Amino acid sequence: MATLVLCLSCTKRETSADVPPSHPEHGHHGHGHGAELNEHGYKGHTFEDPQAWTERFESPERAAWQRPDEVIASLAVAADAKIADLGAGTGYFAVRFAAAAPQGQVYAVDIEPKMVEWLAQRATDEGHANLEAVLGEADEPKLPEPVDLVFMCNVFHHLAQPQAYFQAVAKQLRPGARVIIVDFRKDAPEHAPGPPQAMRMSPEQISEHMQAAGFRLARNDLELLEYQYVLEFVPA
Repeated sequence: MATLVLCLSCTKRETSADVPPSHPEHGHHGHGHGAELNEHGYKGHTFEDPQAWTERFESPERAAWQRPDEVIASLAVAADAKIADLGAGTGYFAVRFAAAAPQGQVYAVDIEPKMVEWLAQRATDEGHANLEAVLGEADEPKLPEPVDLVFMCNVFHHLAQPQAYFQAVAKQLRPGARVIIVDFRKDAPEHAPGPPQAMRMSPEQISEHMQAAGFRLARNDLELLEYQYVLEFVPA
């Protein structure tokens, strides 16, 4: 069974002014779409210094609430699955998918060239032979081949044209594909990690975009993560 996962990942609540990556306790990751102006009028981050951003994205504090291993375990990834992590950033989830699918292939997609270069080197250094860094575009992921599972973490609110983007994604899915979107809840407490309240999207808002792109909602999990929901979509 094919799968597409989209998970949006942030650290601490921020303002549109943002702060530089030398202060990793602030800001959040746009996972490769940070330079785009979305429908909420927010211009996100760029990632010229991947090493500095790694301190933020790979922190133990994030692991405590993001629970990446639990997220991946909940997806029951096949050992030979072809997976695309859209907006992979430093590879926080991508390297874990590579371990979960040792006979498969993971495409870690980002639109920041320096981030892609850094991730490619990380894959080599850590021995992930089944992990390939891919330079995507803002309006389509540019996957080398159709995939079974696509993962995007904490990115949806950065997409300038989500309907068009996922229409492009739909053309690069294998039969039986699923789409998993993980994003921050609007009703999360004030101290919770994530983007400003105005940037957050409800499951209903995301579902509306996905339906317009040709998908239907199959699952809405509000229990797995404390501050985020997990939405599963399948082609309609």
